[in-house]
Amino acid sequence: MTNSVANTIHKLFKELHQHPELSNQEFETTKRLRSYLQQANIRILELGAKTGVIAEIGSGSPVLALRADIDALPINEQTELDYRSQNREVMHACGHDLHASVLMGAAYLLKAQEKNLQGTVRLLFQPAEENFSGALHFIDIGALNGVDAILGLHNNPNLAVNQMASCSGPFSANVDRIEITVTGIGAHAARPESGIDPIVIGAQIVSAIQTISSRTISGLDPVVVSITKFLGGNTWNVIPEKVEMEGTVRTLTPKVRAKVKQQLISIVENVAISMGAKAELRWFDGPPSVMNVAKWVALAKQVAKQTGYEVVDFKPGLGGEDFAHYLHVVPGAFINLGSQSQHALHHPKFQINLDMITPAAHYLYELATQALIDLKHNNK
Repeated sequence: MTNSVANTIHKLFKELHQHPELSNQEFETTKRLRSYLQQANIRILELGAKTGVIAEIGSGSPVLALRADIDALPINEQTELDYRSQNREVMHACGHDLHASVLMGAAYLLKAQEKNLQGTVRLLFQPAEENFSGALHFIDIGALNGVDAILGLHNNPNLAVNQMASCSGPFSANVDRIEITVTGIGAHAARPESGIDPIVIGAQIVSAIQTISSRTISGLDPVVVSITKFLGGNTWNVIPEKVEMEGTVRTLTPKVRAKVKQQLISIVENVAISMGAKAELRWFDGPPSVMNVAKWVALAKQVAKQTGYEVVDFKPGLGGEDFAHYLHVVPGAFINLGSQSQHALHHPKFQINLDMITPAAHYLYELATQALIDLKHNNK
């Protein structure tokens, strides 16, 4: 990679980090990315995206898509970086500024070799990953039309800058949200026998649903059911009529996902009935599990070794990633590259090791060129 390209993407990274924008509000980010693409004469596809950018390099078939997310989080940055966020209460605490800069670097390298590409590379600078709406929006406007395969990456603060990790099959979790309403009968706190206490019933439900992972689902299948919000009552001497709860369910496979949902409904309704109350569970589907295709994981690991990365073991986590929606349309893989941060993703002091930017861009470029060759000669 030339010093010019390296300097350009480091500059872009710092600009993006200083000016983070929340999901579906990435208007200045979009303008900035378009400007960088236009400076390199990379053609932009006008598909009607309100935020985010879709562009192409090369021509003809096959078509490989590369995706990077671009949105930030509602977090007040607490680093001492000279390029820290200038937008109060908004921060790139998940590294999407890095992902966009790495994809831009790969794009510049691909543009320099455009005449030699064995097909087309479509660049997806995707908005709104953090609220899980961006990938579906891009699919709806045709971002994957004609695409044969897709590759994406995410930084991993637990890996060194020279490490890469991925796995075939489930890479991330099905991410679902639940709401529970328990309805009892309000009463004076001194006379609970005259009512039906939804707080006690809600507590019983919270305890009972923890048996799903320990007694209903095999210990070999990761499951998390977390109640993260519990609201009931507004004063000290009144038993309320209702309790509202909210939480999340994380699973790796469709079968386990369906079984957990069925069991949750049963527990919520029957615990309430047994205590004379009513309860309702509302289930909101989030993104499914990222299901990596073995062929593309193998290629990603092969290219990683060729470009100087150490390939390390990876175990699927229970975090969410809307890249999963793309893999329900076309085959591909999602990978991790080390960002070697002292702090976790979504932490107000999260910061990447800048040494990873240039090698990551070079890796993504090499991966794209070899993926096109594979698609060209092996017919997907």
